[in-house]
Amino acid sequence: MNSTQTALQYELNQDSFWKGLSLFDWVWATIVMCGTGYAYSRYASLMDAYEKGILVSAGVGLVALGWRWKSMRGLSLAVFLLSMLGISRYVNGLNDADSDFFLRFLVSSQSAIMWMSALYVLATLTYFVSFIGRSEFAGKVASAMTWSATTMGLVGLMVRWRESYLIGLDVGHIPVSNLYEVFILFSIITALLYLFYERRYQTRALGSFVLLVISAAVAFLLWYTFDRQAADIQPLVPALQSYWMKIHVPANFIGYGAFAIAAMVGTAYLVRAGAEQRHSNGVALTLPSLEILDDLMYKSIALGFAFFTLATILGALWAAEAWGGYWSWDPKETWALIVWLNYAAWLHMRLTKGWRGKPMAAWAIIGLFVTLFAFLGVNMFLSGLHSYGEL
Repeated sequence: MNSTQTALQYELNQDSFWKGLSLFDWVWATIVMCGTGYAYSRYASLMDAYEKGILVSAGVGLVALGWRWKSMRGLSLAVFLLSMLGISRYVNGLNDADSDFFLRFLVSSQSAIMWMSALYVLATLTYFVSFIGRSEFAGKVASAMTWSATTMGLVGLMVRWRESYLIGLDVGHIPVSNLYEVFILFSIITALLYLFYERRYQTRALGSFVLLVISAAVAFLLWYTFDRQAADIQPLVPALQSYWMKIHVPANFIGYGAFAIAAMVGTAYLVRAGAEQRHSNGVALTLPSLEILDDLMYKSIALGFAFFTLATILGALWAAEAWGGYWSWDPKETWALIVWLNYAAWLHMRLTKGWRGKPMAAWAIIGLFVTLFAFLGVNMFLSGLHSYGEL
């Protein structure tokens, strides 16, 4: 196909896309952009040019996501309504969280996050029931629980954002600044990526694998909350008082979430491959085929690598602004580079050498442990410029 034919095909695809949009698609776009416009008119005076750009980009991105993935519309509306309920209940300040019924038991940040935690764990157990018992009904319940947990997690972050400003304007910040908040973000992003793949591949058999890593994150989150009182909102250290945090951290955790899914898909691959090798007729054969698992593992790592690369670049720009240099070989930066090189090598061997199968699945699993050390181990055992995130 020559360049002229390629351009013509692209134009036809674009024309088909726009003609395929329904009335509900345009209503969705109108709702989101009106909300974005309202937020802009209300808070633009408190934003710099970069933050305004982030707000508008987020609105456009949510429109596009809702067009491509219809389930995001229901999620977004549910998060909006419940978040507004929570925010509106704070009439007399943070003390309302103890006296107001809805705040105390449903939509304060801590209540919503406890609901998120419980629902993710229950979803994990229900996915296992579905997988082992081959129950389609249990699978649907598990998916509904995962969507509900994700909704409550997002509500918890939105309300926590407001709560930080109720403490003081100098304290208020987007809730992605410490381990407590980013573990919530990791759980939400990993769940959303999984739910997208669940719909794309029309299988719930992977839920019991992927939700395990989310439940592990929830277990850490609960320990961190009750043992270290990590749920308390603290003022930002000077290095974090930047618009870079609003884009660097989410990009990083899309990468982490995708890498986690790749590792759990790799585990499922090894389970299915072992069952086929033993000529077993067990539940392992209800997993997607090895070809699908291999393709999903590759796509997850490719997605994670793209966002992790973007996050690393953004982090370097942030470092230049905060510390005067793009790279300082801080332990966190060094291990981020190790993670990047690990997945770059994985993709290189896949694309140029054609490596597939068990070795790549095992590599994806090992990669998760490398990533886990870069994410958590550095904070526990090493110190440096990123020591504000230590346990």
